[in-house]
Amino acid sequence: MPDDTTGATTKKILIIDDEPDVTDLVAYNLRAKGLVAETLSDPRAALGTARAFKPDLVILDVMMPGLNGIQLCRMFRADPALKNTPVIFLTARAGEHDRVQGLETGADDYICKPFSTKELVLRVQALLRRAATPAPENAAIAKQLRAGRLALDTGRHIASIAGEPLDLTATEFKLLQLLMECRGRVQTREHLLLNVWRYETEIETRTVDTHVRRLREKLGAEAAWVETIRGVGYRFAENEPTT
Repeated sequence: MPDDTTGATTKKILIIDDEPDVTDLVAYNLRAKGLVAETLSDPRAALGTARAFKPDLVILDVMMPGLNGIQLCRMFRADPALKNTPVIFLTARAGEHDRVQGLETGADDYICKPFSTKELVLRVQALLRRAATPAPENAAIAKQLRAGRLALDTGRHIASIAGEPLDLTATEFKLLQLLMECRGRVQTREHLLLNVWRYETEIETRTVDTHVRRLREKLGAEAAWVETIRGVGYRFAENEPTT
């Protein structure tokens, strides 16, 4: 039956992959959950199709002829009508560098082939729930979070170091915000998956670690604020880290 928490009866998913067997399999499983699924095997038609179809989420292969998924994701993020549409990469490229590149391009998740259709559907539903979560009514007067030279203006969705803005993705911003709001308290990977990605805790994923790595790279000299608690998760330091 459709999952009412995702508005599954109305949500539209665009699947772009040059392997028809993959698109057919994914579409079948999504439709079984009450989602509307459109498939596309020619990446050169992806932008026009996405503009016309107006998907609530895109599932995108990386290695395709003509235009690869990385290029397409950049095009989506540059398009005013598609820039906020969640994107999941579904690809055979399983290396850490590939995963980081995909997330840095603006994708919301990265799943490697061969994949579990059950897990893919769960991740799709989780992203749809996250995208449908309304902003708090007091967002305009939301918190000003500070730690050393690092500052977060949650109302205006701006992160900065010593007044210089940071180019964070929406997920990186939400991750940093949660860590700063819980300063000094350890956040398990399961807790972060549930509260940042809206993933149920039984899903196996390295998404948290990859995002933390990218976040630290962007924080540069301020990266030490985000501490690793081995075997547990992460914590935003209570006191300014020593260099």
